[in-house]
Amino acid sequence: MPHTDPLRLHVPEPTGRPGQKTDFSYLRLSAAGEIRRPPVDVTPVDTRDIAYSLIRVLDEQGNAVGPWVPDISIETLRAGMRAMMKTRIFDSRMLIAQRQKKMSFYMQSLGEEAIGAAQAMALNRDDMCFPTYRQQSILMVRDVPLKGLICQLLSNEGDPLKGRQLPVMYSIKEAGFFSISGNLATQYIQAVGWAMASAIKGDTKIASAWIGDGATAEADFDTALTFAHVYHAPVILNVVNNQWAISTFQAIAGGENTTFAARGVGCGIAALRVDGNDFLAVYAASKWAAERARNNLGPTLIEWVTYRAGPHSTSDDPSKYRPLDDASHFPLGDPIARLKQYLINQGAWSEQEHEDTQKELEAMVIAAQKEAETLGSLADNHVFSPAEMFEDIYEHMPEHLRQQRQQLGI
Repeated sequence: MPHTDPLRLHVPEPTGRPGQKTDFSYLRLSAAGEIRRPPVDVTPVDTRDIAYSLIRVLDEQGNAVGPWVPDISIETLRAGMRAMMKTRIFDSRMLIAQRQKKMSFYMQSLGEEAIGAAQAMALNRDDMCFPTYRQQSILMVRDVPLKGLICQLLSNEGDPLKGRQLPVMYSIKEAGFFSISGNLATQYIQAVGWAMASAIKGDTKIASAWIGDGATAEADFDTALTFAHVYHAPVILNVVNNQWAISTFQAIAGGENTTFAARGVGCGIAALRVDGNDFLAVYAASKWAAERARNNLGPTLIEWVTYRAGPHSTSDDPSKYRPLDDASHFPLGDPIARLKQYLINQGAWSEQEHEDTQKELEAMVIAAQKEAETLGSLADNHVFSPAEMFEDIYEHMPEHLRQQRQQLGI
């Protein structure tokens, strides 16, 4: 009988751990301007090469090159820069507030600001975004008042959700920002269903769904792709591959030896793989996918290659599972620094304007925070009135609940 080696189980490992510099060669990078731009009506199978490469517009010198250079005004780019800066400043201030025990929890989008900001600018305001907890830049682009966002984080009397959602899990219908769910991947099937409903009604609005690399391992991800493919749902399916799902490297979710974009092609969906730290590339790819959806050409799956520069949340310590300085070595750089260099090259920005804008936005966030904190926070032992338990549940309160409320004297 021939000798055979015993079977072995393969467990993917990251290419860097604490004390060991990460080898980022696994990323499958392409040069800026190298990847072709297919027609909007391309068949999904003909996007296979793009799903295994990387669309980039900005080169190392901050110049825009190649077929994906978008038709976008300097004023729009300047607004995008402000939105990204505002997001980062907001995140930084709220992180401090959490450390001061003013809120229970916070999640930054540090290093990922371009993905939400640029796509929000490529979509219409009445298109519906189904985000996760790292797309707050969409809200900054759409000028959602900061006070209300901070009140939601503080769970105080000004919280529009009345303390019924975890901090950062916003819900703002008028800004096209669907309720964030703590159960990962649910937003994918919700977005596909919403897009299908829009088509059934003969509307013109499209949907955009967001998921992290780790959550692609959830069954809802595959179900959403099946329905989107079968019914040609007018939806953009975003996979934010920021390399880490909490402490688990992206390969555990299936990113080793393939790409997340390739799953779209396998399901009969047009797929793009894009530099998520390149504002111009994000805008161009989002416009392409939105045009495809609006012209009844079906869904697009986009993998955004980026890096979670901060902890997964305020409960996480990434130094336990990856090199402390990993973000500074990530080969796609920082989205704000890269757009800043491009605008300076165009004579549309300067170091002085950057500094002045930083101060202006910091003052704006601080003022909103002070105003929100006048309505309470966890640090001053704020608690909601027990009456909140009874409100907004039934259109007409049942008799047994009415009696309970009377017994409480509220």
